[in-house]
Amino acid sequence: MSISLSSLPHLSPLHHPHAHLHSTPSMSLLRHLTPPLRHHRRRLLSLAASAVRQDTTLWTPTPISLIEPAAESLFHISINVSDAPHIAASYTRPGQYLQLKVPDSPKPSFLAIASPPLLVAERGEFQFLVKKVAGSTAELLCGLNKGDVVELTAVMGNGFDVDRLSPPEEFPTLLIFATGSGISPIRSLIESGFSADKRSDVRLYYGARNLQRMAYQDRFKDWESSGVKIVPVLSQPDEKWTGEAGYVQAAFCRSKNISNPNSTGVVLCGQKQMTEADRYGSCFIYVA
Repeated sequence: MSISLSSLPHLSPLHHPHAHLHSTPSMSLLRHLTPPLRHHRRRLLSLAASAVRQDTTLWTPTPISLIEPAAESLFHISINVSDAPHIAASYTRPGQYLQLKVPDSPKPSFLAIASPPLLVAERGEFQFLVKKVAGSTAELLCGLNKGDVVELTAVMGNGFDVDRLSPPEEFPTLLIFATGSGISPIRSLIESGFSADKRSDVRLYYGARNLQRMAYQDRFKDWESSGVKIVPVLSQPDEKWTGEAGYVQAAFCRSKNISNPNSTGVVLCGQKQMTEADRYGSCFIYVA
């Protein structure tokens, strides 16, 4: 999906495969657009042909090269696409995704790609962070083993348009929000590089239920060395936790530390609640 975020004047888009904006014409316009009866048959045939074309998605068998726990209910999964260079070449920007099918499940799953495009090109391998959800295709995927074969489509979506935040000197502040497995495409964004070291304030607010459910902790040091400050936020921490607690948007609002909104960019990926007007005073992050 492509969602325009308007909490601040300059924002990077959030892309996700399941959200679309629809507009409905007025009833008078609908009546005006209704085709004459003699055209109904032609229209139905055209729609049927379109449906057939939509069912001819190209699926490519590819083997799993790695599957291991990443955190509680989360798995690292790598898929070898060295024999399918057209799929690897279709991945050009962080934030893109693809469809995946597993044996015995006709319903595909949409997966955001966690590895940056350059790494995919070098290794011929896609990396994903997958949440195991009961009854889903993702659950079946997490139950497979190294060497098992799945099917992939080419990469889809526009990805994160980081060019909108260039040059970095004009957008010194970049706020990144992620929750749960939404950190997957954010990892790709960070490791692809967006001149974080040339910006004065880059913060990642990363929310999870607890530390046991927070993936990529082993990467935090490298991310911070690239110029990204990590702010972990736990919604259900134990009594030993001394960091930020609650929701990521609340943690950001408590800091209220933006020197110039006109030179600030925002990237969000995760639960819908992050993008809705919150209950914490004058701080609002919402979908336009």
